[in-house]
Amino acid sequence: MARPSKKVQNRMRIKRRVRAKIHGTGERPRLSVFRSNNNIYAQLINDLDGHTLAAASSLEDGVSGGNPTEVGKAVGQRLAEKAKEAGVETAVFDRNGYRYHGRVKALADGAREGGLKF
Repeated sequence: MARPSKKVQNRMRIKRRVRAKIHGTGERPRLSVFRSNNNIYAQLINDLDGHTLAAASSLEDGVSGGNPTEVGKAVGQRLAEKAKEAGVETAVFDRNGYRYHGRVKALADGAREGGLKF
């Protein structure tokens, strides 16, 4: 099996360090972001039970935008809507080792505009 690139190894190291400090609960789940080359995904996770309370991605119908940051913002707003349906008002943001910049920041801003607090 091929060894991951140095860039991926660095992200995983940062991810482990952040995840050692951040835990999601039922009242305040962890908002986890995954960013691929083409899409962006977000989940609200209760780490105590190991359940995903809500999820949104750029692959869903109704999520659209011109550039990647607009898509990220739309995904954040969609996740906030689903969080309200699940009865979640606050969350802990887990950027998953990615820089808080571009699509990740746009997703966070969209979730905040949708009413999610973190």
